[in-house]
Amino acid sequence: MLEQPLNSKLDSTLRLESTVSTTPTISSINTAGQAKVAPRKKITTLTLRQKKQRGEPISMLTAYDYPMARALDQAGIDAILVGDSLGMVVLGYANTLPVTMEDMLHHCKAVARGAQSALLIGDMPFMSYQLSPWEAARNAGRFLQEAGMDAVKLEGGSERSEAVQAIVSAGIPVMGHLGLTPQSIHLLGGFRPQGRDAQAARRLLADALLLQDLGCFSIVLESVPARLAGWISEQLEIPTIGIGAGPRCDGQVLVTHDLLGLFDRLVPRFVRQYADLNFEMQRAFRAYRSEVEEGVFPAPEHTVEMPDEEWLAFQSELQEVAA
Repeated sequence: MLEQPLNSKLDSTLRLESTVSTTPTISSINTAGQAKVAPRKKITTLTLRQKKQRGEPISMLTAYDYPMARALDQAGIDAILVGDSLGMVVLGYANTLPVTMEDMLHHCKAVARGAQSALLIGDMPFMSYQLSPWEAARNAGRFLQEAGMDAVKLEGGSERSEAVQAIVSAGIPVMGHLGLTPQSIHLLGGFRPQGRDAQAARRLLADALLLQDLGCFSIVLESVPARLAGWISEQLEIPTIGIGAGPRCDGQVLVTHDLLGLFDRLVPRFVRQYADLNFEMQRAFRAYRSEVEEGVFPAPEHTVEMPDEEWLAFQSELQEVAA
């Protein structure tokens, strides 16, 4: 656990930060009638711990490109995870295992250009941290140094203790991930809930406490029974972020493509769809195709014209060349 002097210093820092609001405020209305959000103070790992202390829920969503990151940031989302879930919802893989470091860095760079205030977390892909602590720290460093992330996330508990320790020792904030860990689906027997018996629950608690002791600033709990996730959250000083883990975690995360109804190949039962953009996209695409086939688009208002005199001059020049 953290020693008392460090805790005291951290608490005073958090009290100082608590005087600064991180909630976006509407400053004006633009000509399109859309609310413009005033700039927020940059969200940090300390901000998340501060919110846990005050009992304020933490919001986190995924993004993989510039426009999505910009939209999430303007909506006031606390943290943006560039998840290896991009392998499934963006790249079309059956799972997250084929995702590479280069894939992740490419998408992280785009997200970093789009979001200025949210805490940015890069998901370490399969085999980027499992082989050795040195390689784990080196790859984690690339997320910050090359891709503009503020922190990294990795899966696993005690079996990843050396990797977590090496990364934290290098000065890189680490978010843990326990419960259903998608990079271990072959060991788990698929996308299955975890921690449903007493022995598994004890392991989850032990791993959560260990990750906290190793210096993780937060832990994702995925597909864990709600009462267990809530109880673990109460035992920890660091915030938990739930996904399919009930309402008593300190925050919640969803894959944005699931939330928006953009990905219908696999929809977990814990997902709530706040929109059906796949339907809206199909409607728009069909309308476009129909207008193109019927000659309705492009209309005059979508067309660039040249002055009549210039057109006549052009035609005259062509006739002179032909003669």
